[in-house]
Amino acid sequence: MNAEESRSGRPVALVTGVGRTVGIGAAIAERLAASGWDVAYSYWTPYDSRMAWGAEEGAAEAVGALIGGHGARHLAVSADLADPEAPARLFDQVEAGLGKVSALVMSHAESVDSGLLDTTVESFDRHFAVNARASWLLIREFGLRFTGEFGTGRIVALTSDHTAGNLPYGASKGALDRITRAAARELAHLGVTANAVDPGPTDTGWMSEQHKADMIEYTPLARIGTPRDAAHLIDFLCSPQGQWVNGQLLQSSGGLK
Repeated sequence: MNAEESRSGRPVALVTGVGRTVGIGAAIAERLAASGWDVAYSYWTPYDSRMAWGAEEGAAEAVGALIGGHGARHLAVSADLADPEAPARLFDQVEAGLGKVSALVMSHAESVDSGLLDTTVESFDRHFAVNARASWLLIREFGLRFTGEFGTGRIVALTSDHTAGNLPYGASKGALDRITRAAARELAHLGVTANAVDPGPTDTGWMSEQHKADMIEYTPLARIGTPRDAAHLIDFLCSPQGQWVNGQLLQSSGGLK
């Protein structure tokens, strides 16, 4: 990989939102490790604890074992991205532990179902703090700190087009799209590419059986998206072969209608 190398000789990727072994973030972290990256990853257990799926005990260690199985160094960092100081601290810890970051993959999210009439101001503000503001601050830190070879830097954001019945999540993800696409232009002097990926409905343990049946019915390939589907696309975007894809919002949902 022709990128800024860590102390181990491998480039460093930072993946946020790696709180569960069945999540998209974990699949991305493992896939990048298999492709030759050292991987730092962040998680925030209090978020998972208040969601229906609950916190997964030992998830950070289990993800580390998966990454290590590919010969990669790894670093897990607990980070509350609702805190505006957290992105800078996260980069400080990753640089101290693994080295300079060459790829930033943002898989973190605040995601609480509510619509126009029942969303609270507190929930709305938290969604924007985590999904939009933290992503901007992470991208800003990346841009301020990146010293790699021109053309090797990568930014990928996980997004969604779900809005109806999920107002604060969808609205804040829409803001994330614009922030990420702005980065493709504003970080052009560094040769950093920036893309947003919408993986569509993905089976990470939150779907009911009825939801799965509905998604299968409306998907030409007659199956549910998996975390590995998203991970393979992001792996490509982070590779040298993915350099020419830039400033895009990519749909990767199996042709879901």
